[in-house]
Formats: sequence, C-alpha cells, structure tokens
Amino acid sequence: MGKVAKNATWIIACRIAQAFFALAIYMLTARFLGPSNFGIIIYASSLVAFVAPIMNLGFNNILVQDIINNPEREGKTVGTTILLSLISAVFCISGITTFAYIANQNEFSTIIVCFLYSLLLIFQALELIQYWFQAKYLSKYTSIVTLCAYLVVSAYKVFLLVTQKSVYWFAISNAFDYCLIGISLIVIYRKLGGQKLEFSLGLGKELFSRSKHYILSSMMVTIFAQTDKIMIKSMLGETATGFYGAAVACAGLTSFIFTAIIDSFRPSILEAYEEDTKAFEYRLTLLYSIIIYLSLSQSIIMTIFARSFIIVLYGPAYEASIGALQAVVWYTTFSYMGAIRDVWILANNKQNVLWKINMSGAIANVIINWLLIPRFGIYGASAASIITQFFTNVVTGFIMKQIRPNNFLMINGLDPRLIIGLLRRMISRERK
Repeated sequence: MGKVAKNATWIIACRIAQAFFALAIYMLTARFLGPSNFGIIIYASSLVAFVAPIMNLGFNNILVQDIINNPEREGKTVGTTILLSLISAVFCISGITTFAYIANQNEFSTIIVCFLYSLLLIFQALELIQYWFQAKYLSKYTSIVTLCAYLVVSAYKVFLLVTQKSVYWFAISNAFDYCLIGISLIVIYRKLGGQKLEFSLGLGKELFSRSKHYILSSMMVTIFAQTDKIMIKSMLGETATGFYGAAVACAGLTSFIFTAIIDSFRPSILEAYEEDTKAFEYRLTLLYSIIIYLSLSQSIIMTIFARSFIIVLYGPAYEASIGALQAVVWYTTFSYMGAIRDVWILANNKQNVLWKINMSGAIANVIINWLLIPRFGIYGASAASIITQFFTNVVTGFIMKQIRPNNFLMINGLDPRLIIGLLRRMISRERK
C-alpha cells in the first residue's frame, strides 16, 4: 500500500494547488460573464461531456489493466488508443456543432461557443497516455505537468478578464490546457524510456472488443450527469442554466480529491485481484469506506455553509444557486460509489452489465427531470440527480445478481472501524 499512498499524495498535493487557482479563475469568470453567458459555457461543456465517452471509445476504462497485464506491448496499446481517439474526436466535434446549430438556430453565439469549446476533445485524446503513468505508479509526473499547464492557462484567463474579452475566448481556453498536458506527457513518456508509440489495427480491434461495453454505459452516465443542464437550457433559459451550473460546480469543488484517491487505488486493486482475493476485497472495501465518509462530511459542510460558499465564490447575482447547492451536493456520495463499483466490474470482467445499469439510470433521469424541472425549476433538477444516482449506483446493485457481491463490499465499507483503523495506522507511521 506504500506505492498507493505515495502515488495518491503526489496527485492530491498537486491537484489541491490546481484547485486553488481553478477556484479563483472560475469565480472571476462566472462573475465577469454573468449568469447568462456563464450559462452558455455550462451548456457547451455539457454537450462536450456528453460525447466524451464516444471520443475515447471506452479506452480510459481498460488501459491501466491492459498495461499491467501486457507490459511488452504497452507502446502499441497507448499509440493505438490515442490515434483511434483522435479520429473519433473529429467526428464528435462535427456532431456537437451540428446539434448546436439545430437546437439553437437563432442563437449564433451559442453555436460558436459550442464549436470552440469542443476543440478540446482533440487534445483530450492525447491525454490517454496518463494511464501509462498510473499503471507505473508515476502519477507525480502527470500531477506536476497538469499543475504547470493549468498555471499557464490560468494566466491566459486572467489576461482575458483584464482585457474583457468576449465569451468566445473563454470557450477555447480549455483546449489550450489539454494541449499543453497531452504534448508534455508524451515528451516525458519518451524521456522515461517508454516504448515507441505504434498503431496496430488488430490490437485496436482487440481493445475495442473490451472497451466498447463502456461507451454506451459511459454515455448513459453522462446523460444523467448532463441532461439536466441541457433540459434546463431548453425549458428555462441560459440564466437558469448558469445558476444550476454554479451549484453543481460548487458541489464538485473537491472532486479532484476523490478522483485522485480512486485512481491511485485502481492499479493496486487490479493487481490484488490476480494474486489474493482477500487482499482485493479488503482494498476495495477500504476504498469504499474512505470515499463514503469523506464525501458525506463534504455534503454536511456544504449544506450548512451553502450561502457563504455561493456568495463568496460567485457574488449576490448567483443567490438563486444556494438552495440548489444544498440539495445537489448529496448526490456526490452515490456518484463516487459508482466509480468504485466500476473498478470491481473491470476486475471481474463483467463490463457487459454496465449498459444495463446506466441505461436504466439514464431513462429514469430524463423522466424525473422532465417531470420536476417545469414544476420546481433547478431544485427539481437537483432532486432528480440525487434520486438517479442512488438508484443507479446502489439500488441496481441489489437487483442485479451479477454485481451483488460488490454491494456487500460497499455495505462493509460503511463500518467506521475501517476508516478509524486507517487513520490510526497513518498517525502511527508519522510518529515513527
């Protein structure tokens, strides 16, 4: 577990620094653009998030495992997945622009923002190489590169704020971020002696045969993560989208910590599955315990201090986001539980059940949002998020026999003695 802790420390430390700058820039941008233009940016980001699973073709879910199991071909694995994702990105950008044109025919600025924002997909494909660093427990490099890139892009965004550039300049700024990260990681990969990146059509077909199960399931996840914003834009307008987007963004302020913890545990859990069943179950249960208690603590704090968070971060103009934040923050625990469940599914090679889980969640989300948004506005969307995440990531685990063993590990993770024991060991290690 030492490698896991060290890997997680690097990721979390750098992402805390990154989050500090992100928070400041995000706050200033939201204030400068106002709820309306900020709502357009949120709308564009939702469309991009919707097609992201198609862009990466599900490879992000299997790369770590394949690199661990087949180190002799890691250069072909990484090279093949990047090229296929680049091709997919071009089609996704075209799809986003076409949809924006059809759905917003009389809103020229919305169409342009969606196109400019979607350009980040090209560079996001290059970022798949980060999973090689994860598999090798070398996340310190990805963490440092990501932080440096974000500092550069933050300086660029400050320039945009000072010079009062239009919303179009802000729309394309994220593409610069991913561009710097992707290119830098490829250079470091070569410096560290990584195998030559190659393309293999045969290997691509093999990898896609395993990753394809994640495309539909990830899209379904995206539907109940992003459909609310798209529906709010259609039913209530961009201003309401800005209010709701501010609440959701505030609820996810610390998401980088949970992502870092899960990413750091993933290689260790997958290795244990091949070697020791008890170790596999213990590490997965411990991960559940850490994530559950950290996320619940976050939800309590944000519910109590929601007004302070919104007013300080966004200003009085976003006061309508307070109630939405108090509600929507509670869905985060169930969301992270779903991410851990996906690690169990990958290890047990049960990817074929993912589409069933997430399809049911997506359908439920669309129906609940359709019923609640017209009546309760952004508060209805908040309630829909909680109901959907709980149903998809908890209830379905008991309904579906194939993944029921994972739910028992989840329940075991509720035992506070696990997290207390971990804290005691950490304190004891520090004292020594």
